[in-house]
Amino acid sequence: MTDLPPQGASANPLRGAQLSFVGVGVMAEAMIAGLLRRQLVARSQIVGSHPRAARREELQTRYGVRMFESNREAATLPDGARPEEPPATPVVVIAVKPQRIARVLQELRGALAPEQLLLSVVAGARMETIASEVGHASVVRAMPNTPAQIGQGMTAWAAAPHVAERQLEAARALLGALGREMYVENENMIDMATALSATGPTYIFMMMEALVDAGVHMGFSRHVAEELVTQTMLGSVLFARETHKHPAELRNMVTSPGGTSAEAIYQMEKGSLRTVLSKAVYAAYQRAVALGRK
Repeated sequence: MTDLPPQGASANPLRGAQLSFVGVGVMAEAMIAGLLRRQLVARSQIVGSHPRAARREELQTRYGVRMFESNREAATLPDGARPEEPPATPVVVIAVKPQRIARVLQELRGALAPEQLLLSVVAGARMETIASEVGHASVVRAMPNTPAQIGQGMTAWAAAPHVAERQLEAARALLGALGREMYVENENMIDMATALSATGPTYIFMMMEALVDAGVHMGFSRHVAEELVTQTMLGSVLFARETHKHPAELRNMVTSPGGTSAEAIYQMEKGSLRTVLSKAVYAAYQRAVALGRK
């Protein structure tokens, strides 16, 4: 497996730095794939951890990265890996499930060097808690979503006050490999983004499922209904992005008096679709806040 050097190395804040992924599940794998696809890092820069030997072997074979059973071993900078001038920023990404975060933070306590950036994608885990448990001040909290697996994700992120400018640039480069990234001013907005964009694919997929089922009910085969619905949703989203028009304006463009759209809108409003979606998003937000309290 060829170990290609990253492109644009002179402007790349990740050049030469070790990137450690603690808990290489679906999201961490998406990050690794995105970084390699965009050639932001070389394979030799990436290390990861996972408790199952089969999973470690799978990742080593697929991506050519080093894998460890120990989270602490994966996160620790080896001798000779300290960044040189111009300064590179080694990053430790915590991507474990929320119920495992407390134990993992204890395992990492005292293991990180001052120059390392700790980036968490764990839902609900507060930056203050992470910094206190690990004993490390440079913490970034990010919330990607599942389209990151194909490089079309939306990631909101925030940083603790002690994060240096070069560390912010490293976080921006890493998260940008997943699609689009957006820096937000305070950590509460991460919980809000968890409900809106990170949980967002859930709402979209459920609406897709309902529309496909409606197509099947009318008489389409499931395959045909899926193609009609998928392309319609994709085209509508791209059209909205291209035109920069308000969704209400776009909706009015396709709504004729007494037409099919007007009848469909009447039924959706009668069924309180807006209210249900709003309640769903707010419930997800409350859950994200509750996870942080735990």
